[in-house]
This record gives sequence, structure tokens and C-alpha cells, in this order.
Amino acid sequence: MKNAKPITQELISKYSAAYDANPALKTLSVALSKSSLADAAFDERDAAKVDFKFAIDLPTTAVTNQKSSGRCWLFAGMNVLREIVAKNCNTERIELSENYIAFWDKFEKINYFLESIIDTASLPADDRTVNWILSGVSDGGQWDMIVSLVKKYGVAPISAMPETFQSSNTRTMNQMINMKLREYAIELREIVNSGSCPQKRKEEMLGEMYNVLCICFGKPVEKFDFEYIDKDKNYHADRGLTPLEFYNKYVGIEIEDYISVINGPTKDKPFGKSYTVNYLGNVVGGHIKYLNVEMDKLKELIVAQLKDGEPVWFGSDCGKYGDRTAGVWDIDSFHYSELLGGITFGLTKEQRLDHRDSAMNHAMVITGVNFGADGKPDRWKIENSWGEEAGKKGYYVMSAKWFDEFTYQAVINRKYLSAELAKAYDAEPIILKPWDPMGTLA
Repeated sequence: MKNAKPITQELISKYSAAYDANPALKTLSVALSKSSLADAAFDERDAAKVDFKFAIDLPTTAVTNQKSSGRCWLFAGMNVLREIVAKNCNTERIELSENYIAFWDKFEKINYFLESIIDTASLPADDRTVNWILSGVSDGGQWDMIVSLVKKYGVAPISAMPETFQSSNTRTMNQMINMKLREYAIELREIVNSGSCPQKRKEEMLGEMYNVLCICFGKPVEKFDFEYIDKDKNYHADRGLTPLEFYNKYVGIEIEDYISVINGPTKDKPFGKSYTVNYLGNVVGGHIKYLNVEMDKLKELIVAQLKDGEPVWFGSDCGKYGDRTAGVWDIDSFHYSELLGGITFGLTKEQRLDHRDSAMNHAMVITGVNFGADGKPDRWKIENSWGEEAGKKGYYVMSAKWFDEFTYQAVINRKYLSAELAKAYDAEPIILKPWDPMGTLA
């Protein structure tokens, strides 16, 4: 910054005088002094135009609540799978244990972290890849991580492994785990760089972390009885099931047939090609893979799956232009420009991705869609995992414009792909850097 220019008193005086000369700015300041910017910018009249009625509206069981945790992707995944269980069991209410699958996700992520540290031990600690790995493990994830977990560990009903305080409130636990993981990282790097084998010590570290997770989540269930009442008030009991047996019997789908399709309109990711992200995963040996397509194609695939009665797991940036109370995500319902003195916001989706303004940060389930006069989707119904108190008993509506701008990923059964797209997905994926925006975790 050799030629950087400091702020001068002359500049401040100029800006101050211009502000004082515009009384409308003072009025806006007063208006915002006791209101949140988002609340003040939100216009319920505009939001009412995004009506909560849908041409396709899939029936679903009760809304779930991830509480103070970042497990939205797991809740969304279990919400999709439980609809299959509910249908197979002819029951109105079923919830799968997010705690059970979250235990194994965290344990697998810890192993993935330790193996990544070993793999990069020859690099300096301030290397960008090492620095990215040292950010630690989080609650977040992506669809392919669910696939890896379910294939290895199965699933269980929530009665078999209920929530604990720590599973629903993960912040402090995650801080403690990551503090210890960085300590492990220093030790493992020293072992590798001394020429010794680190695996014995790594297994001891895993044992310590297993104990920590059992303390926080409870010991993962190995066998359980599955009891439920069907819609005809008949009682059923299936005894002594393992989680894999439960999955095979009551879910039974080939989960690998459901793949991640993304819309990443950046120059480094041509459409019609498959991608993966380096050093991203949970289960060692699993895979992360995406097919990048134009937004119109992504919506076409989503609608096809909804028409066949299947909900759709998807990821988006839910931090933009949303009102939690009304249950609305809609760009045109928020008037930030008028409230902030007329400044405008004009980034394209590509620019937001390239310049760290947006990325996927939340996963939910699409359960409905409506169509405008032109036959194209004009709004979407969303099942969230923030409990029934938020939105309309836990459900939200997204406008077409919001969906196009802030939706990045959807999980589609590969049977809906054309032969050309299926070939593109099956091709050897292009490897993206660990910090690529498509690698962010919901």
C-alpha cells in the first residue's frame, strides 16, 4: 500500500456538510434509531404478493427443529428420508434421529481432519491449504456427506437416540473439539516430519474424541426396537434392528442415485461438467461431486422430481432478503436502497460468488412449487428446520427471483438427467480448491 491515501479532515468536512444539507438523511437516521434495518426495510404488502398457495404441494410430516446447531443439512436429509418411512409405514408422524447421524458425522470429520493434517504435514503451517484445514470441523455439510454416512451407518428413529442438550447447542462443544484438534495437528505434523509413522498416535486421538462425543451426544445406538402407530390406529413393533437394517427395510432407496446438481455461474466452472472440492468431506473414501447446470435446467429437474411426489433437498444463501416471522424470502419485499440514502446494490450472482458476497449456508427441503401464466415457477414452498414457531408453522415461501439469485444446489435422482448430463456427471470431475464457494457447508 505504498500509494494509499488516508482520510483527511477536509474529506470528513465535505461529507459532513453534504449530509447536513440533506434533511431526508436525518429523517432516515431517526427512523432507524430504534428499529432493525431488516424490519424497517421489509414491506408486508409486497411480501403478500408472494402468496402461500402452490400448484404442487406435497404432504409432509411435522416440522423439525435444529435449535442452536448448524445441522440444517442433516435435518433436511433426514426430513427427505423420513417421508419414505412414513409412506412405507402408513403413519402420519415420524422423525429420524439427527443426533445419531450427527454423532457419526462429527467422528468421521475428526478422522478426515487428522488424515488431512498428516497428508499436508510437509507444507508450512501458514500454507493456505493447511490454514484452511486448521479452521477445524463444524456442524455443516453437504448432500454427498449424508450419502457416505447413511451407507456406512444407516439411520435410526429419534426414539432410538434422542437429542441431548449438546447436540442441540453445539457452539461450546465445537470450540473445545477444535481447540484439541489443533493441538493434535501440531503433534501429528511433528511426528510425520520426524520420519515416524503417525497412525498409532492418530488412533489414540480418535479414541479420546470418541469419548468426548459419547459424553456430548450419547453413545450411538447399536440395536433398537421400532414402534409406531399407523393411520388406522394399528400398533406395530419391529424388534432388535440395527440402523443399517432399519434403513434397508424402511427407507430402502439407492441413496447414491440422488446426486448434487449446482448452479455456479462463474467463469471457472463451465456448465455441463462435473466438479469436486479438494480436502472436503467427512468419511474417508467417500466423495463430493457436483454437476453444474444453468438455472433453468436446475429448476426443470427440481419440478420433474416434485411432480413425481418427491421432495427435494437444496442449499441456498438464506441470509439475504428474508423475514423469519412472515416466512418469506423475496428480494422485492425489502427496500434497503430507499432506507440507506439511495445507494444501489447491483452484484450479479457470478459476482457475488467470485467476491465472497454469497455462498450456500443453509439446506432445506422444497415441498411445493407454483407456476405463473408463462408456465414457469413463480414461487416455491420450503420446509425448514427452525421449528413451528418460525414462518408459517415452519414453512416458508421463496419468490422466483430470490430462488434464481440465491439457490446454489439441489439433490436430484439421476433418472431425471438427460443422457448428455448423465455422461457429464459420470466424467472425471474437475478438482476445485478447498476454499471455492461451491465447497461451503450448509
